Formats: sequence, structure tokens, C-alpha cells
Amino acid sequence: MKLLVTGGAGFIGSNFIHYLRRVHPEYDIVNLDKLTYAGNLENLKSLDQDPRYQFVKGDICDRDLVFDLVKDVDAIVHFAAETHVDRAILGAADFVKTNVLGTLNLLDAAKEFKKRFHHISTDEVFGALGPNDPPFNEHTPYNPKNPYSASKAAADHLVRSYIHTHKIAATISNCSNNYGPYQFPEKLIPLFISKLLNDERVPVYGDGQQIRDWIHVEDHARGVDLILHRGRLGETYCLGGNCEIPNLELIRGLIALMGKDETLIEYVKDRPGHDRRYAINFTKARNELSWEPRIKLEEGLQKTIDWYQKNQDWVDRCKSGEYQEYYVKNYSNK
Repeated sequence: MKLLVTGGAGFIGSNFIHYLRRVHPEYDIVNLDKLTYAGNLENLKSLDQDPRYQFVKGDICDRDLVFDLVKDVDAIVHFAAETHVDRAILGAADFVKTNVLGTLNLLDAAKEFKKRFHHISTDEVFGALGPNDPPFNEHTPYNPKNPYSASKAAADHLVRSYIHTHKIAATISNCSNNYGPYQFPEKLIPLFISKLLNDERVPVYGDGQQIRDWIHVEDHARGVDLILHRGRLGETYCLGGNCEIPNLELIRGLIALMGKDETLIEYVKDRPGHDRRYAINFTKARNELSWEPRIKLEEGLQKTIDWYQKNQDWVDRCKSGEYQEYYVKNYSNK
């Protein structure tokens, strides 16, 4: 099988590609990534000499490029997206362009060439849960609360419309909050780990009682792989970590695992429109795909801490933008 993975130099996409190389070493992989601030080819440098792996620098909004790549693959796994909520609040235009119009290009190409398409979405499209509400599932009504989740909801609706109208062979997955190696250090867990390693204060929005369901990125990659191969066409699958925890408790857990002091916690003004609770019911994935998360939170956090401790140079290059030099040095003349 030959796969086109969009956004494969990002956090979840690069972990998915590494997972594919371990589980399906016979597959050919084409990685299409624009290399924006969070796309980092260092995440995949171990594959530089792999004859079954190809990197293409490009934008999913480039329609001609998308069509040229899609015609030669068997399936598309679509991770590419603008994802950071705070950035979306400051300016939504890039989120609409990439997450909606870019997805439209991929759908049109999948329709034209009759290719299998899997779309990666988020639990944020469902809005927020109250303290006693049941977790999100595949039938939860959409109710996005910020520009990022609104753009992802729009993309999801486009995928479903192409499934219904054009009969494309597509599936969708909505996952909870991911964590693990290669995550850009502006996100909550790597940000806090980086700050705690340097004995810096860690910012907590509001009262810190926002509840999130955390899934290790390897569990997510395994779920996507199962959906791609065994999921029912036209269906949506929710992938969760079975781990609801308030942000403040998560931070205290990180502090304890790293042997730091809770005096490093700093409460800051809450983010506009900050959702209070997310949670995922993954019963459908368990029943149909025999999938459930395997990595417990404390184990996953310790593995993540260990990775960031060993890769502080990577973190520093991410913060400074120096990782882009890796692309210039290794790919600009190819």
C-alpha cells in the first residue's frame, strides 16, 4: 500500500509515520507538509535514507500539487491542520484556509481518483461538557466554541457531505487531547515539562479545573491504523484515553514526577471561551475494532518527561525556529 500522509512532519503525523514504519514496513509513505512553525523534519530524520519514505514540501491548499500526489497513492490520511486554540483566537483566517479549504482540495482529489480517505478531527468540535454530562460519542451534536474547533467542524461536515453526495470511501476519527514525543513546546504538557526542567513558573489558566481526556499519541496512531484498515466506510470513530483529569491535577502530577515544588504554579487570567470539560466514549472503536488505550497516564507522562529531558536541544531549536535549517540543509536542493 502507498499512503499520502498530510501534515506528517507535525506532532501526531510524525508519530503516525513512525508507527507505520514499525507495523507496516512494506508500505510506501509520502509525507506532504508545509513546514509551518510546528512542522519539523527533525522528527523524521531517521527516515532520511528510507527508500519507502518520501517527503514533499507543500501546502494542501495547492490544488495542483494535491491532485498530482493523490493520483499515485492508494489512500490519504489527513492530519494537516492549524491546531492551536490561542493562535486561532488571535486570528482565524489561516485556520479557515488550511482546515477547510485544504481539506476540500483533498476531498476533491479523493473523489476524482477514487481513493480511500481518512480525516483526523478533534473532540473540540463537540463543544464542552457539563460536570455530569456523559462523554462525547459519535452521535454528539456539534457545538464548537472557538475558531479552531469551528474550522475543524466545518471540515468534518465537508467530509460527510462528500461521503453522502459523492460516495467517497472515507472515515473520520475524533480524538481527545494527545501527548507524547515531538509535540511542539507551546502545547500544555511539553510547555510545562520544559518550564519545570528549567525551574520556571508554569502558568495555569483561571482556576485550573478545566477537565481534559488525555490520550498518548501512540495509542492514537494505533487507532487510526485500525480505522484505515478495518473501519466501516462512511463511519466516524471516537478515540479517547479513558483519563479525565483537571489541568491543575495534571500539572501537580508532572511536578511530582519531576521532583519539583508546587510553588512553581502561577495562576493567570483564563483564556476567552475556555471549555470546561472534554471526555470521549470510545465504545464503538472497542466493539468494532478491538481498540482501547493501552498506555496509562502516569506511564505515558513519565515516558514523555524522559523524552523531553533527552531532547532539550530539539526543544530549544523549536523555540528559536532553528529546526527549519534542517530542511534547508537536507532538502532545499532535492
